Parts: sequence; C-alpha cells; structure tokens
Amino acid sequence: MKFSDGYWMMREGVRAFHPVEVLDVDAGLGSFKVYAPVQRIRHRGDLLKGPVVTVTCESPMPDVIGVTLTHFAGERRRGPDFDLATDPTGEVTVDDEAATLTSGALSVRVGRGEEWGVDFLAGGRRLTGSAPKAQAVIDTDDGRHYVREQLDLGVDHFVYGLGERFGPLVKNGQAVDVWNADGGTASEQAYKNVPFFLTNAGYGVFVDHPGRVSFEVASEAVARTQFSVEGQSMRYFVIYGPTPKEILRKYTALTGRPARLPEWSFGLWLSTSFTTSYDEETVTSFIEGMASRDLPLSVFHFDCFWMREFQWCDFEWDPRVFPDPGGMLRRLRERGLRVCVWINPYIGQRSPLFEEGRSHGYLLKRPNGDVWQWDKWQPGLAVVDFTNPEAREWYAGKLEALLDMGVDCFKTDFGERIPTDVVYHDGSDPERAHNYYTYLYNQTVFDLLRKKRGEGEAVVFARSATTGGQRFPVHWGGDSESTFEAMGESLRGGLSLGMSGFGYWSHDIGGFEGTPDPALFKRWIAFGLLSSHSRLHGSHSYRVPWLFDEESVDVLREFTHLKMRLMPYLAGAARQAYGEGLPIMRAMLVEFPDDPACTHLERQYMLGDDLLVAPVFSSDGEVSYYVPEGVWTHYLTGERIQGGRWVRERHGFDSVPLLVRPGTVLPEGAVDDRPDYDHADGVTLRVYEPSDGTTVVTQIGDRTFTTTRNGKSLRVTGEGAWNVLLVNARVTAVEGGERSDHPHGVLVKSTSGEVLITLEEEN
Repeated sequence: MKFSDGYWMMREGVRAFHPVEVLDVDAGLGSFKVYAPVQRIRHRGDLLKGPVVTVTCESPMPDVIGVTLTHFAGERRRGPDFDLATDPTGEVTVDDEAATLTSGALSVRVGRGEEWGVDFLAGGRRLTGSAPKAQAVIDTDDGRHYVREQLDLGVDHFVYGLGERFGPLVKNGQAVDVWNADGGTASEQAYKNVPFFLTNAGYGVFVDHPGRVSFEVASEAVARTQFSVEGQSMRYFVIYGPTPKEILRKYTALTGRPARLPEWSFGLWLSTSFTTSYDEETVTSFIEGMASRDLPLSVFHFDCFWMREFQWCDFEWDPRVFPDPGGMLRRLRERGLRVCVWINPYIGQRSPLFEEGRSHGYLLKRPNGDVWQWDKWQPGLAVVDFTNPEAREWYAGKLEALLDMGVDCFKTDFGERIPTDVVYHDGSDPERAHNYYTYLYNQTVFDLLRKKRGEGEAVVFARSATTGGQRFPVHWGGDSESTFEAMGESLRGGLSLGMSGFGYWSHDIGGFEGTPDPALFKRWIAFGLLSSHSRLHGSHSYRVPWLFDEESVDVLREFTHLKMRLMPYLAGAARQAYGEGLPIMRAMLVEFPDDPACTHLERQYMLGDDLLVAPVFSSDGEVSYYVPEGVWTHYLTGERIQGGRWVRERHGFDSVPLLVRPGTVLPEGAVDDRPDYDHADGVTLRVYEPSDGTTVVTQIGDRTFTTTRNGKSLRVTGEGAWNVLLVNARVTAVEGGERSDHPHGVLVKSTSGEVLITLEEEN
C-alpha cells in the first residue's frame, strides 16, 4: 500500500508519525524496548505530546531477530497467529550510544544519537536497516491506522519470494499484497501468499502477520523494501543467512519444515480432468492405454465430478457414474495404482451436509447469525469453519470413510477466496483468518492422512497456502492457460514458492485451460517430469498423450522412465526438503548466490544440488540458458559444456537441456517403471569431472557410498550390488570390479565393497 505522494509529501488524508529519537530503553533478559517519540524532546512540554512508538527487539533463535513496532498497546489481540518454533536467545547491551541485541552472528542496533536509525549487522557489515522516516505509524481521514517499516535496499540487492507469484522472479519494482485469491497464473493475484522474502544480500524478512501485508519492493521508495499492516502493531523478523540456503533453513526452522512424502507420490499422476465426462470404463481405458504403451503410472486422480453436480462437497460417489466405487477402488489397487480424489472446504446448499453443518454450527456465519453463503462455484455455497474443533472432526470423519473405502490421498482444492464479513467459532479476526484459513484446512486433511496412513505416507495436492503451509505438501501451481507464456508463468511461480519455504511443487502438464497443441504438450512434458511432482490434468480436455500424437506417447515414456531412474537422486533432494527446508526445484540464485549472472534467471532452475534444467519454451526447440563456471555435462548425451557463459541450442521433443554439475556423483536407479523401489539395489553412481583431493558421500536409503579422488586414483566404496560410470573419463586399470564400455564413458560393475579405478593422465 502506498502512503506517500512522491518523495516529499504524503497522500491527501494520510498522516505519518516517525520515531525521531530514543527517549529511554528498558532492557530485559534477551530483549529490550525502546520508547521513541515522534518529535524532539527539547523541554518538559514536549513530554506531553504523542505519539510515542515502542520498538521491541527480541530473538526467537540464533541469527533471527524480531522487531515489534507498536503505537497503542491496548488493541485487543485476536487470532489466528502463525505457529512458530521459538527458543528465545540473545544478549543485550545498552550504553550511551546504542541499545544492541546480538543473537548468533546477527545484531540489531538502535542508535541513541541525534539521528534515528535501526541497523542490522552481521559478519562485520551492515546488512540493512531502518533509516530516519522509514518506520511510521499512520492515520488516515477515513479512520484507519497502519504500521509501516522500510528497510534499506542496496544498489545490487534483489528481493525474492513472497509466495507463489507468477510475475518476474525478482520482486524489485513490484507492489505485492499478501492476500490469497483465486486468480489463475496470469495476474498479480496468487493462491499462495507468504509474507516472507529473501535477498541476495545475506538476509531475509518474515512479517509475522497472517492477514493482509502490503509490500512495496523498491517501488514507493526505490531504495527501500516497504511493508505495512493495518492495526496498531506489527512484528517482523530479520533472518541472517548469509546464503539463501541458510536463510531458508532458518526460516523453515522458525515456521515449519515440509513433511516427508511417500516415494510413490513422485511417480506420474493422471487425472480425469475437470469438466470432461468419465466413468469407470473411461478410467479403465486410460489406465490400460497407459500400460499398453509402457507409460508408468503411479496415481489416478478423480476430479470434481466423482460427486454429483451441485452437491460439492457431499463426499459421496455419484451412483449414476460409479455404481460400485468400492469395487472400482479395489480393482485400481490391484493394478498397482494409488487413488486421489478432489475435495474443497465448501458445502453447496444441495449437499445433504449443508443442513448437517448448519444445524451443528460448523459453517461460517455472518455477524447477524446467518450462514454465510453465495452462488459462486456452487449454488448456495457455505464455508466450513475450521476454527471449530468439532467442525474439523466432522469434516475429517467424512474423509476417513473414503480412506477406509480405498482412497489414498486428496486434492485439497480452493481455500483462497475466504470472506471477511463473517464470525468465526473461536473469535478469530476475519482479516487475519483470510489467508490463514488454508493452513487450518490443509492441516485438517493432512493430519487425518498421517493418522490413517502413518508418518511419511501422507500427501495432499493443495492449491492454496500461506506461511506454515509448507508442512502439508504437495502444492501445485493452479489454473494456467495452455500456452508457452503460461508455462513460463508457472515456472516463475514455482521458483518463487521455493524461495518462500516450500520444498515440493507441481503444475498441470500442458496447462489447465484450453487444449495445448502437440508441440506445447511435449515441451511441457519434459518440464513436468523434471519437477518434484508430475501430473497430467486439464479442464475441458483429456491429457492422455495419444490424443495429441504418437510422438507425445514416446516423449512421455522417455521422460517418465528418466524420472523413475533418477529417484535415488530425487530422494536425496527430498531429504533436503524435509530435513533442511530447501526446495527440490531451486532458482539458480539459491545454488549460486555469488554468481551475479544468476540473480535474474527465471527460465531455468536447479533440480536438487546438481542438475540444471532449462525447459524449452518454443515449438522449434530453440533454447538459451546460462551455465555457471566449470565443465558441465549433458546428462542425456554426455556432451561436455564449458560454463561461465550463455549457451544456445536446439532440442528435439525427446530432449531438454539437463546438465550435471562438475564434481557430481549422481545415483541412477536400476528400475524405470515405478518410483518406490530399493533405490540402492543395482544403483549406478555416475561420476562427473571429479576434482583431485575431493570426497563425495552419497546416501541412498540406509546405505552409504563414498567416492574419493586422489591424483589418478578414484576409490569408490559401498554395499551390495552397485556400479560406477566414469563419464567422459579414460580408465587404465580397475580393481574390485568388471569394466565395460558405455556410450558416455566407462562402466564398472562392482564385485566387492571397494572399487579402485586408475584414470588416464589428462593432457
């Protein structure tokens, strides 16, 4: 939200009051409060005037410092609040020059000199800070009150994150309102709004407010990142990295880490699509068509019309279309498939559950006591009140019956356009609850799945989210058009979400709205199968590949088999997601923060630590992408590429730029028709450009493999049956294994727990 009229003046009807000096300081254990008047105290008469801004500094964990700006402290506190993991820490020093709080390597310093200023310091340098007239409490003529902060932004500093946003990856110059909405992928609205951003300057910022937070990123004040909330108080946390990975580790330690997911969820999902007609015969024809064409399928998804029209949701199979749902689910399970069904948190008036929910008080109400309803999406639609524990139990009970029938997981759709003219069961503030609603919704479903299926077996396919929602994966990108432009929008959204603490992400292969032409569909297949999760889904048309052309079948087969072989590697990336909070799909900046060429890259990404993916956004196969320093290798061809430059290539539909980072030991599985197998059994360790004196440890399940290069000697140790592929290497001798030629180099099959390979001297 913009308050100023240019640099010098405020907008008409807006009055801003800024702290100008430190009156005094209250120091406590690990925290301090500064009382800052908005005018100079020259004599006792000035002590009778207000406002006075209270600035509270505290630390919930090392390298994280919270700052709370308060005008009137008597404002009634109403939930909801983000669930944060805190262990207060920090040391306070107060002297004549400043009040300082230090937590880990991060310090906040409030100066007591002539000029007001708040500085955040780490590693011997100033990261950012709040300069004079940056902090403000603001009144408007219409009776509203806001709290605002502005943090300095350096010339070469860039801002990322703020949820799944489909515009430019770098947020500088943008105005962003954190407010969930169902706006597709082609607008400034977003399904997943997160009041957190990270920078390439060593820090991130999390605004601890679940409702609307307005960000002006180098826009209203072009040398500052501004954020504001309506109310009398605002708390934000500065999180020191210094790297983007460290910022994400600490942010997710504070707000929650993604859950561990079942391996089967990484396979290919096929949906019935939205408005297409289908029954068990159609479903079976799709599944048999996939099997007969050697297209591995892991999950079959039933979208909205598994229920009767106008009765979403009643959680009952439409008997006209599915007369024997239990038998059908059993038959699908016998084919080795998991089953997902669509749900949302709304109850249409025609659903039998409407009266049940109304009579028990399980639905959101208007202030006058009426059930809140409207006719969008479903006639007479009402919204489940998840702040009511009984309503959550009631809703989960309906889903539990489906799980008992044989359903495995749920697509938790919607949850964005939540009304604010309502009264919640627990008294939550409707503005604060608007974004937070999706957290309670997905938590309810995910907790049920975890209870019924066990830890590591729960998975949803969610569209809406906010801070903390990363705990309940997976999330997909929402309703995109079937165009190359939308494919680009989707990638930007996924990378932005990954820089907001979310570890897993998916999207509709081919786009949702409309029908992609065969060229777009085939290009999107490569992107989709080189994402954390992969789903074929659309709106008005089916997404089985033979309806496009036979080459689409071949392309889908090639990339599905590829992803299955990459499962040992992807499982390692998933461990980083749930163990450290790092996204599987990463913007290049996350992996290469010191390479200035990576700051704005948004058409390519890293899949885990070591694979660079550059989707092809054209029918003719022309693609340009940037390769960081070092000798990289095309995974599909074995061709070497010298990095530190831009590359332009042309790829067929069966190919995509997929480069392996130098020094990588990439585990490739021996199975290519399913994701859930013993990843270590028969694994091939593909070794790329190993540097002298380096050791790489590869963890696959409970088995550890170690690869060490010393001069011309490469030593690999491991357990069980495994292979080593020396990519683009020339080998003179092998001990402990059987050597054979491979199109990409030399393959060694281990015959003992240790393989010693002698490399030919490089010229």
